[in-house]
Amino acid sequence: MKTLKETACGATVTVKRLSGTGPVKRRIMDMGITKGIDIYVRKTAPFGDPIEITVRGYELSLRKADAEMIEVE
Repeated sequence: MKTLKETACGATVTVKRLSGTGPVKRRIMDMGITKGIDIYVRKTAPFGDPIEITVRGYELSLRKADAEMIEVE
């Protein structure tokens, strides 16, 4: 299964599963990233961290450690 961290810039993917636990998973879900939601990867910072995404009509920046917990297709 591919993660959001591995997704190329300019791609739109659908969330399949969140693999985090406890407060980290809760924080990701509070940002609007839930199963079945489409995420557009806008760009990646020069050294790869953070990743800028668009989800539910607003822009977010995610650390790669958090993006690794989001399984997409």
